[in-house]
Amino acid sequence: MTRILPIIALLWLFVSPLMAQSLIKQADRQFDQLAYTKAIELYEQALTKQTAMSDVDRRDARAKLGYSYQQTRDMPNAERVYHDLVSGGDLPADYSKCYLFYAQALASNGKYKEAQAAYDKYGSVQNSDKRAPSFSKLYSDVSALTKNAGSYKVEFLSMNTKRAEFSPVLYKEGLVFVSAGTGGNGIKRVFKWNNTPFLDLYYLPDAQTLRGKASSLGGSKTVTKRPQTRLIRPLGSDDFTAPTANDSKTIGFYGGTNLSLGYEDQPISESDRFSRTLNTKYHEGPATFTKDGSRVIFTRNNFNEGEYRKSSDGVNKLKLYTATQTNGIWSKAEELPFNSDEYSTGHPTLSKDDQLLYFSSDRPGGLGGTDIYVSKWTNGKWSEPVNLGKEVNTKGNELFPFVDEKGNIYFSSDGRPGLGDLDMFYAQLTPDGQQGVLARNLGEPLNSPKDDFGIVTDGDRMRGYFSSNRKNGGADDDVYRFTREGSLYPCRELTVSVTDADSKQPLANTSVAWDNAANDKQKQLKTDSEGLVRICLDVDSDFKFLASHEGYTDSKVGFSTKDLSDDQPSRLEIPLTKPKAEESTAMTTLRGRVTTQTDKTPIAGVKVVLVNDCDGSKQEAITGEDGSYEFSVKPGCNYSLEAMKDNMATMGSRISKEGVGSTDLTMFKKGDVVKIDNIYYNLNKSNIRPDAAVELNKVVDLMKKYPTMTIEMRSHTDSRATAKYNNTLSTSRARAAVAYLKSKGIAAKRMVAKGYGESELLNKCKDGVNCPEEEHQQNRRTEIKILKLD
Repeated sequence: MTRILPIIALLWLFVSPLMAQSLIKQADRQFDQLAYTKAIELYEQALTKQTAMSDVDRRDARAKLGYSYQQTRDMPNAERVYHDLVSGGDLPADYSKCYLFYAQALASNGKYKEAQAAYDKYGSVQNSDKRAPSFSKLYSDVSALTKNAGSYKVEFLSMNTKRAEFSPVLYKEGLVFVSAGTGGNGIKRVFKWNNTPFLDLYYLPDAQTLRGKASSLGGSKTVTKRPQTRLIRPLGSDDFTAPTANDSKTIGFYGGTNLSLGYEDQPISESDRFSRTLNTKYHEGPATFTKDGSRVIFTRNNFNEGEYRKSSDGVNKLKLYTATQTNGIWSKAEELPFNSDEYSTGHPTLSKDDQLLYFSSDRPGGLGGTDIYVSKWTNGKWSEPVNLGKEVNTKGNELFPFVDEKGNIYFSSDGRPGLGDLDMFYAQLTPDGQQGVLARNLGEPLNSPKDDFGIVTDGDRMRGYFSSNRKNGGADDDVYRFTREGSLYPCRELTVSVTDADSKQPLANTSVAWDNAANDKQKQLKTDSEGLVRICLDVDSDFKFLASHEGYTDSKVGFSTKDLSDDQPSRLEIPLTKPKAEESTAMTTLRGRVTTQTDKTPIAGVKVVLVNDCDGSKQEAITGEDGSYEFSVKPGCNYSLEAMKDNMATMGSRISKEGVGSTDLTMFKKGDVVKIDNIYYNLNKSNIRPDAAVELNKVVDLMKKYPTMTIEMRSHTDSRATAKYNNTLSTSRARAAVAYLKSKGIAAKRMVAKGYGESELLNKCKDGVNCPEEEHQQNRRTEIKILKLD
C-alpha cells in the first residue's frame, strides 16, 4: 500500500491538468457555439480546480468567462471576473477590450467612479476607439443625467411575468408584444445562448386599461451568484447585437415598437399567440404595423417555409419579413429585399406616413456593431437602406429605433455615454428622414444602470412605454409605463453663436462668460471651431453673457429663461465688432444693481465703491430707487466692488479684466440667513474638507470686514437616516465649521453652532419620498444667520 499511494499521487499530477484542459476545451466549444450559460459552468469548474494551468490559459479562460457573464447580463459576476483579470498586471494588446468590458460592467453595477478609472485605462492602451474620454468625463459627474428625474412618473406594469415581456406595439384595439413563451404543438425549443425559450409574438386583445405600480428610478438589487436554474433573457449587446464589428459570429435579435394607448391587464395563455401563420418554432420578434393595421413587418430567424439557412460562418442570422392581412387571415411571410444570409437585419419601425422604414443591422459598411438604417418606399418597393450617420450611430451598438409624429427618432445605444448598459437617446431627424441631429440622453428615470430600450411615446413625450431589466438586475425584461409631470428638459438648452459683425464668420476660441443673477455663480467656456458654445441654463432665471475675443470689442448681452412659451432649445447670437483706432482708449460703462438678500428688493441710497486694481483708484456711486448704479471704467483692468449702508453687509464682488464677475450685489441685515456654497462633507463625516475650507475662508473675510457681526452657523442634512442621527451629525458639522473659523482668528463669542438635522428641508424629499440625489443634495447645506450687525 505504501508503494501504491505515491504512484496514485504521481498519476494525479498528470491527470489533473489533463482534466482541466478537457474542461477548457469543452468550455471553448460551448463558447464558440454561443452557449454561454454552459460555457460559464465549465470555465468556473476549470478555474476553481486546484490544478496546474499556464498563465496564458488562465487569462484566456477568465476573459471568456467574463464575456460569457456579460452576455447573460450577470454583471456582478462579470465585474468579479474582469477585476481578477485586470488586477494581475497589464494585459497584452489583444486583450485591451477587457478593460472596456470591465468598465461597462462597473457602470452597469452603478460604480461610476471605478468605471471612470477603467475607461481611462482602456483609453491609454488603445487608440482606435475614441469612446473612452467621453465616458470618463460623464462618470466623473453623472448629475447631468439625473437633473430631470422628477419630471417623470414611472410605473412597473402588473402584466409582466417571470418571462421576458418587451417592445409593445399598438395593433387595432389591443397590444402585440414579445415574450419568451414555451412554443406550441408540444415543442419546447431553447436558445442555447442562455437556456431561454425562443421568442414569439403575443397579443392582448380589446385593450382598455392597465394597472401599474410605482417603480424606483435607478438600477436594481443584484446578486453575486445566480442560481443555475434561473432562466434569463439577455438584451443589449448580447443576442440583440453584434458585440464586435460587422459580421461577428453573433446571433442577433431585434424588436419593433409603436405607442400603446392603454391595454387590459389579463393572463397570457397559449391561445393568445398572435398568429400561428407568423410564429414558427424559431425566434419571432417585435413587429411594426402600417397605420391601418393591414400590413406587418417583423423580425424572424432566417427560417421561412420550412427552410433553415445559415451564413457562410455557420450562424443563423436575422431577417425582416412582411405579411398582409385579409379578412383576419395573415398571408405567408415574405422577405424584404435588403436581407442577407450573411448579416442580421431586424427591429423595424415605420414613420407616421408608412413611407420610411427604420431598422437595425450589422451589415457591412456601418460605423460599429449594429447601426440604424432607413429605407424609403418608392414605386412599390423598399429602396436600398441608408445609414443614419454618425449623429446617431457609433462604434458601439445602436438599436430599437422608434419615430414619433414630430420626426424625433428614439433609439438605444451602448456606444454613447450613459448610466450603464443600454441607454435610450433621441435625436431630431432631418426633413428627409435620412439623418439624425444631435443625439441626447433621456436621463433618469427613463434610463438606469441596466438595459433600457424600446421606448414608444408621443411627440411631446407626455406618456408612453419602454422596456427595461432594471427590476431584477438582468434576470428578465419588463414593460414600464411613464407619464411626464414636469419639464421636457432638465434645463433650457441654449446655443450661443459668436460671429464677426462685418464678415458674419464664426469666431472660434472666443471666451463666453455668463452668470445667473439669482446665485451669482460665474461660468466660462470657449467657442468651438464653428463659433458655438452649447450650455444648459436654469429655468426661470436671468443671465448676463459677456463675449471676449482678442482684437474685438467685448459685448455684453442679457438672456432670460422666464416666461418662455415652450421648453425647446434656444439660440443667442452675439456679433463682435473690431474697435476703430480712435476708440482704442475709450471708456466703457459698468452697470449693476443692489438688492436685498431675502427677496431681491432693490435698495436705494447704497454707496457703491469701485476699486481699480491697475492703479488703485476708487470711484463711488449712490444707488437710485431701482437699486441701480453705474461707473465709467477702462477696459483691461480687474475691479472690486463693495456696497455700504448702515446696519447692512455684503460679500462684495470682483470683476475680471475679461468681464467675468457679477455687478449685481446682494446685501443682508440682522435676521437674514445666508447660504454658503459648496460646504460639503464626506458621507457620515463632519471634518472640514479642503474644498469646504475655500468657502469658509470667505466667511472669515466677511467676519473680519464687519468686526461687530455675530452669526449662527447652521448645518442641515437630508431626510435619510433617523431624525436623531441627523440632528447629531448636523450639530457636529456646525461645530466643526465654527472651530475652523476660530482657528483663523475669529473670536468664539461671535459664533454659535447649531444643527437642524432634517427639520428644515427645502423641497419635498422627506421620509418615504423617492428623490434623486440632486434634490437630496439641496437639503445638505450650511448657512449663516446674522444675529447682530451694528
